[in-house]
Amino acid sequence: MSEASIRVYLPATLPLLARLHADGALPALTGHAVTGPLREWYAEGDDEELEYVAFTRAAQSALALLAGDPSAPRRRVVVSVDLPPSQARPAGAELGDSEVTVTGSVPLAAVAALHVDGVDAEPAVAAAAEVIVAAASGDADAQFVVDGAEDHELEWYDVSELADLVAG
Repeated sequence: MSEASIRVYLPATLPLLARLHADGALPALTGHAVTGPLREWYAEGDDEELEYVAFTRAAQSALALLAGDPSAPRRRVVVSVDLPPSQARPAGAELGDSEVTVTGSVPLAAVAALHVDGVDAEPAVAAAAEVIVAAASGDADAQFVVDGAEDHELEWYDVSELADLVAG
């Protein structure tokens, strides 16, 4: 990552990874990053902790994408990208907000890493995708189910492994 870029964690699905592989780019998406409001909210956190918060929020956002695409395999995907700050603008100024709006498409060359749930996470992720809206609305039981999906760590993949990931 260069000094002139910002690491953004883009929530995705396996069909979106297939699109990245086919088109060489992702469409403009909403992602998560270490923003001023996040840094201010978690002032005692170091950069690594702040990146983890943004990454975790992207994984939660991937659940919402899965909820909206019932045909997608029930595996969360987060695409780590390095973008110019002008392409990733904070979406809000609320204390703790990590959401950024990505303008323009994201080329494959900007992708730093891919993170995908393992097959063993599918049952927990499927259950979490079904209740993610309720969890976001404050339903404690639904949040418990979402937390169960978060017990599964996303696996790290190099960009060179994209073709293998989308092949199955």
